[in-house]
Amino acid sequence: MRIELATRPGEAARPNEDYLSIAVPASGLGGTLVLLDGVTPPKGDYGCVHSVPWFTARLGGALGELSVSRRDLTLTQILAKAIRRTADSHSQTCDLSHSRTPQATVVLARWDDTHLELLVLSDSALLVEHPDGAVTAYLDDRIGRLPHGSLASAARVDADLRNKEGGFFTAAADPSVADRAVTAVLPRAEVSALAALTDGATRWVEKFREGNWRDCFALIRKEGGEALIDRVRALELADIEERIFLRHGKTHDDVAVGFVEF
Repeated sequence: MRIELATRPGEAARPNEDYLSIAVPASGLGGTLVLLDGVTPPKGDYGCVHSVPWFTARLGGALGELSVSRRDLTLTQILAKAIRRTADSHSQTCDLSHSRTPQATVVLARWDDTHLELLVLSDSALLVEHPDGAVTAYLDDRIGRLPHGSLASAARVDADLRNKEGGFFTAAADPSVADRAVTAVLPRAEVSALAALTDGATRWVEKFREGNWRDCFALIRKEGGEALIDRVRALELADIEERIFLRHGKTHDDVAVGFVEF
């Protein structure tokens, strides 16, 4: 089995808010992948005394532990329990009802000799390669279907539609959002490899249009996640002046790429 992890902060002076782990227990029961993209809150009070990295470390740790120890639970149930556990750890000190309480996108995958289970919540991505070379992208595309015509409309979308009906959902303090995730169960024999990417990495496909998901997967397989990150950074720097591709987004985002080849 080949396993690779690559991650890089958007700015060297700021902590990386992404979280990535891959575990292959010695028990031989398979493995699990956890990828989170912490949502950067706006400046000012957001109801919590903790940082986004604090939140992603606890949610990510809970997801990893539960996905290994509670194989009797579905990934949806595991996500709900992990959100509840994380919320309980700071409910006495923080206002978890605040719309910008610490939160994250989620990619969760778990496999054994017979099946691959997967879950995607919000705008990170899980790519699955099949034995014939085809690549399937598992995406929660709700945020991409919302209006983003201007910076003002993007701000309105963020304020009005985050974790609400008709909007998009992230893992924050409400366990019920787990039911909103995209999920699937595949025969393990139909999966040869998988890759998980936060939206800092999916920019290569979704914003810069350098290739499709199969091309992206091929790049990761051949050159590794660090190579994909290098390509994205070069494209971001080239776009600084004209802002053709990143009109309203930050120039550099935190980025994480996890790769597993069976």
